[in-house]
Amino acid sequence: MKKFVQFGIDLFEGNEYFCPPLVFDELNTLDRTKNPAFEVCESIYFLAYKDGKVVGRIAGIINHCANGAWNVKKTRFGWFDFIDDKEVSKALLDAVAAWGKSKGMLTLNGPVGFTDMDHQGLLLEGYEYESPMAALYNYPYYIEHFDAYGLEKEADWIEIRCVVPEKAPEKMARIGEMIQTRYNVKIVPIKNSKELLKRYGYTFFDVIDEAYKPLYNYSPLTEKQKEYYSKMYFPLLNFDFVTLVVNDKDEIVAVGVCMPNLTPALRKAKGKLFPFGWYHLLKGLKAKKMDALDLLLIAVRPDYQNKGLNSLLFIDQIPRYHKYGIKEARVTAVLETNTKNQANFQYLEHEFYKRRRAYIKNL
Repeated sequence: MKKFVQFGIDLFEGNEYFCPPLVFDELNTLDRTKNPAFEVCESIYFLAYKDGKVVGRIAGIINHCANGAWNVKKTRFGWFDFIDDKEVSKALLDAVAAWGKSKGMLTLNGPVGFTDMDHQGLLLEGYEYESPMAALYNYPYYIEHFDAYGLEKEADWIEIRCVVPEKAPEKMARIGEMIQTRYNVKIVPIKNSKELLKRYGYTFFDVIDEAYKPLYNYSPLTEKQKEYYSKMYFPLLNFDFVTLVVNDKDEIVAVGVCMPNLTPALRKAKGKLFPFGWYHLLKGLKAKKMDALDLLLIAVRPDYQNKGLNSLLFIDQIPRYHKYGIKEARVTAVLETNTKNQANFQYLEHEFYKRRRAYIKNL
């Protein structure tokens, strides 16, 4: 497993745009005894060797919960990396396809992970831009290999970057004031993860579940997954970049979460916390000044959608961006069909600068 994880880092050695993951995080995600996704998933892992050397890797995954929710029989593939040799990529895909067929699956789908919390989508455009922590990076030659295998488009995501304005645009500010009065909602400041869990428990994730339920491949999180992700991610959050909107019953109805750009820190760490990786990561997380920020998610409870609550998230965050000197906010992935999410940026100077894709093929 260490070879499996390390290959995905070594293949991109010297690439200035790649963001390496932390090895221990990857190992935990792939470990059946540690990742609660295995309550609803099963997996298999393959390494490809040539002349005694590792030249490729792939994970095969079946998410039974997602398959049931969408009434499909998909074999997912992820953690798919390989040298520029079509014999290698084909052998890896063939291995996962054969495993999936033996399990009664009908299609091959990827690159995706166990859940939406994992990296997904082959990068098609935007290779010349730095990859954020929450997104996949790959070489351009991967596309030729996917096409050669007969994989076809199933869904595309776009990535957006926007210029931080001096203040919330006037129209957005007016909408925000009106919304708070009309729907009796307000922004609630939260200082840390302990306060968040004590006051709202895992309802934070319930909002995400409800908002994302109609989106591509999504499956609701189990209680163990909510606990797992809260322990994994909450301690990393700077709560200046977390916005909660609640109703008059003090129920969370909208959430927005951003993180500092950790790619430079992770590149210095080279996948390892020790001996000095922890220092670079901590410095990135605790930075008081930064140029860019990654907008990880925006989620609005379905009964509050199409009411303009998204504007409150930006109204709350923009002054904090200025506090940290942030000039650019980057959105890691928005489905090209998700016009509601794309509408969040209509009042901001922005551009679509990357595209990524999930593929499918009948088995």
